Amino acid sequence: MSQGFVVWFTGLSGAGKSTIANALQAELTHRGRHSELLDGDEVRTHLSKGLGFSKEDRDTNIRRIGYVARVVARSGGIAITAAISPYRDVRDEIRGQTPNFVEVFVRCPLDTLVERDVKGLYRKAIAGEIANFTGVSDPYEEPLHAEVVCDTSIETLEESVAKVVDKLERLGHLPRQVAERLPSGDELDALRAEARGLPRLQVGQRELSDLFMLAAGALAPVDAFMGSDDYLSVLESGRLANGEPFTIPIVLRADAVPTAGRVGLFIDDRPVGILDVADAYATDHAREAVAVYATEDDAHPGVRALNDSGRWALSGQVMALARPSSGFPEFDLTPAEVRAVKGQRGWKTMVGFQTRNPVHRAHEYLQKVALEIVDGLLLHPLVGETKGDDIPASVRMRCYQELLDGYYPADRVLLATNPAWMRYAGPKEAVFHAIVRRNYGCTHFIVGRDHAGVGNYYDTYAAHRIFDAYSPAELGIDILRFEHTFYCSACGRKAATCRPSSRVPRWHVC
Repeated sequence: MSQGFVVWFTGLSGAGKSTIANALQAELTHRGRHSELLDGDEVRTHLSKGLGFSKEDRDTNIRRIGYVARVVARSGGIAITAAISPYRDVRDEIRGQTPNFVEVFVRCPLDTLVERDVKGLYRKAIAGEIANFTGVSDPYEEPLHAEVVCDTSIETLEESVAKVVDKLERLGHLPRQVAERLPSGDELDALRAEARGLPRLQVGQRELSDLFMLAAGALAPVDAFMGSDDYLSVLESGRLANGEPFTIPIVLRADAVPTAGRVGLFIDDRPVGILDVADAYATDHAREAVAVYATEDDAHPGVRALNDSGRWALSGQVMALARPSSGFPEFDLTPAEVRAVKGQRGWKTMVGFQTRNPVHRAHEYLQKVALEIVDGLLLHPLVGETKGDDIPASVRMRCYQELLDGYYPADRVLLATNPAWMRYAGPKEAVFHAIVRRNYGCTHFIVGRDHAGVGNYYDTYAAHRIFDAYSPAELGIDILRFEHTFYCSACGRKAATCRPSSRVPRWHVC
């Protein structure tokens, strides 16, 4: 279950608390998080009917809101409150009782509030026609240590919401998203022309996959080829240097260090990216192989690809000038595009399914079991580079289309391609795949007992156990860990067992 928290908006009447709170709720829904908005006026109508506006009654009203907010957060939801809550002592009391409490002070000067007040309440209060009016005839005590201060007299709604979301990401309550950096039109033409005038570095399809996913926000919180601190931390702990979960290094490898600070990335004569080189450092292939693949055996396809790559890693921000293609462009959706479809369909929850091969009957069963607890399924086949004996992406895509046409509820399944290349890193790649699907808008992710495995390099259920090291709150996604899928001869149908933490039935009962 994802970790809950409380966002407490406070400020004078008309400052914009409810407007920002509603926009924040929409953004959270877009990210797949459930939230409840406790608006001051609605609470007065339903929860605090009969209370007046004395300090005692105001404090009682705020304590009731605080109690409900704690209950919502305790169950893994997000509580957003938008009430004046004028008195500092009771706000601080609620803060002390509430884990993961984030206070947002919505500031606005009185003269601006008077100008905005279409009902004329402030003018009546100033004229003495309304008693106990906060900010005029009753005090409002500004927060001293609010996590966020929004000044709506000078900020746009978008700026205020961005400020709140940024703080929630920095506090670890929300996974950090990365804005798309995918130029088009005249900008793309200009950047391609610039790339042709830069020193060139030849890359391959794997590098194209990585740079595109970085630029599309699919690898958030990673938004650039990793520096040495992140690289070493990922190998050592399965986390970035700042502690955020990440299990596979995202690096641009080279045989030599370029002398220029800005280089064009090319596949043959086609510009596919521009890299601003921040650093270059030597990598340790043997150490990396053991940390990521659990073996130094060159027969492992991931180890072999690593050993065939350059020893130098280049870090820095990248601009993608080309997109990997599956051959089915209508399914090549970016993370933002998938999240948009999810929103259009009204899905609050979406489960992702990773596959590099056509879906077979056991896969179909797992997906339909998952659909019993979520709104939608993202069938998200990996179409980047795989090992030579895997079934080609074009064949796999035709199989998926057949399933959608004849075997799945059309309004509950979305087929989109995942442009990543396959590492075959077993448990480390299971976490990596979960993070990628979170960035595509998934709230749940299916992991089998040998996820992304190859050969006998990984212990049985290693892909399940690795998730014990990461909480759903910090991953930003719930993991559905399925064990065995089998045909039950007693009842004549498919069945599965799941680990208890999956929150789906563990045992099949005929």
